[in-house]
Amino acid sequence: MATPSCRSPDHRAHAAPSRRASFPRVVVMVKEPVAGRVKTRLARGIGAVQACRFYRTATANLIARLAADPRWQLVLAVSPDIARAGRSWPAHIARMTQGRGDLGRRMQRVLDHAPRGPVLIIGSDIPDVLPRHIADALARLGKSDTVIGPACDGGYWLIGARRMPRIPRPFAGVRWSSTHTRADTLANLGDRTVSEAATLDDVDEPGDLERHGGRHARRIRGVADDQGRK
Repeated sequence: MATPSCRSPDHRAHAAPSRRASFPRVVVMVKEPVAGRVKTRLARGIGAVQACRFYRTATANLIARLAADPRWQLVLAVSPDIARAGRSWPAHIARMTQGRGDLGRRMQRVLDHAPRGPVLIIGSDIPDVLPRHIADALARLGKSDTVIGPACDGGYWLIGARRMPRIPRPFAGVRWSSTHTRADTLANLGDRTVSEAATLDDVDEPGDLERHGGRHARRIRGVADDQGRK
């Protein structure tokens, strides 16, 4: 998923600005919003331009909902790495690069190189996530080694770790984008304690738009209708 980077795999290339020791970080995995490169499954049903518009809007809304909360620092993990300094996201939000490899390698890099303290990793296109969901996940992480937020399709929208006394490695061999994704990840956690957060879903397919109450489908259709009248 990530575009190969010319940057060497140096830890500093992936580090986000530090806020204070042991302060919780919420890391959002974001991709540069370029038509044809984001939400490709959704694009097969509504077109690449509309899928990209949805992704841009959903990501902007998520950042707006979560960035101002003083209980955590929001950090954007950006792909491809060269987009880190781009203008696709608010300039005041801390950023780190995802680096190379599949989704598991990139999320592991976040766990390995984020500043000290608990870390939650979430996707960038979960329309229903609210600050209360993040606060609940962090509270659960205070009582468990790890926390996971299930999705109905067998995956998950959130995973987090206290990273003490050691950093977990939950992503090896995971069958991504399948009904086995969450089960594979949980198996990798072994004897670590795991708490389950709220169940939320992202939008991957055209049918997912309707499942979220139709409000996102109406937004996309409205954009398409406007363009058709031009």
